[in-house]
Amino acid sequence: MIEVRKIESKKDIKKFVQFQMDLYKDNKFFVPPIIKDELAIFDPTKNQVFKNADCWMFLAYKDNKIVGRVAALINHIEIKEQKKPKMRFGWLDMIDDIEVTNALLAEVQKVGKEQQLEFLEGPVGFSNMDKAGLLIKGFDELSTMITWYNHPYYKEHLEQLGYVKAAEWVEFKFQPPNPIPDKINRFADIIAKRYNLKTLQFSTTNEILPYVDAMFDLLNKTYSNLITYVPIQQYQIELYKEKYLPFINPDFIELVVDQEDKLVGFAITMPSFSKALQKANGKLFPFGFIHLLKAKKKNNEAAFYLIGIDPEYQGKGVTAMMFRNVIVNFMNYGITKCETNPELEDNLAVQASWKNYEPTLHKRRRTYRKDI
Repeated sequence: MIEVRKIESKKDIKKFVQFQMDLYKDNKFFVPPIIKDELAIFDPTKNQVFKNADCWMFLAYKDNKIVGRVAALINHIEIKEQKKPKMRFGWLDMIDDIEVTNALLAEVQKVGKEQQLEFLEGPVGFSNMDKAGLLIKGFDELSTMITWYNHPYYKEHLEQLGYVKAAEWVEFKFQPPNPIPDKINRFADIIAKRYNLKTLQFSTTNEILPYVDAMFDLLNKTYSNLITYVPIQQYQIELYKEKYLPFINPDFIELVVDQEDKLVGFAITMPSFSKALQKANGKLFPFGFIHLLKAKKKNNEAAFYLIGIDPEYQGKGVTAMMFRNVIVNFMNYGITKCETNPELEDNLAVQASWKNYEPTLHKRRRTYRKDI
């Protein structure tokens, strides 16, 4: 018999986080999160998303053993300001037993009914700054620090339970050119001259800080027309600065500004931390941080993390200016493999950025929805 219990204590939250670690402990494609960071996500004193969000967490038990987990989430900005009566669910993990999946999602649906919402969608986090999407292609590809990994049976369970596709993301991998093709150099120069643009580069993290707010403003402009997008709040920007800036090498940030120094585009890339996080196995201490530091300084793989382009400049070649500098940095650091972040399949403007690099679509992930 399956019993689903609502989490009421910090001890149970630790069990919630640990379940994923146990479920995938022998999987060579799973990238463990830092446990301390995962716990902080569900702590209202540390995660300011709770200013406009609510969360209910559940664990499923079978024979007194934990066999699944799920979080039911409400983003009040999405509901009140964007008029989307959505009950979110995320952090969905379970053994290969559809009755466990059904029992977990039944609790999410129950919360949705109580909150007078109209449909469920997931897996997603509290907002666009969290991980999202169920992996449906690329199960034999190494995961990344900004995505969830899951077994193929998750998709089968949801579809058997009547959930249908809501949104889908694609991810690409490619080899950066070395040397830079002449046509990219020429095109980047033409665009810079035509629109009177210039690129900015940085040598220290402190130099980047004055531009972070503008980068997130640009993200809101870039993606505001996408159906899944919820505007990024200032407290999320502050969290990002604290959580991710330490991982970013200043050389891997490229900004494009106009003649008035107004930001029109940016690209943030990072050395891949996937293998380092596997070695850390969820813990920064005593030795986990050493693996991360090594990955930051010496790595042959990189990931595109965030890209933003002012809508006025989309399709005008601004990416050529940024990517030229990105490629130079990759050459300097010995980067020979690249991976993109998840991009909505209908976001053709961003996907066009990779067309000159012979990309391979190697992963797909999807959210599912169901009427309440």
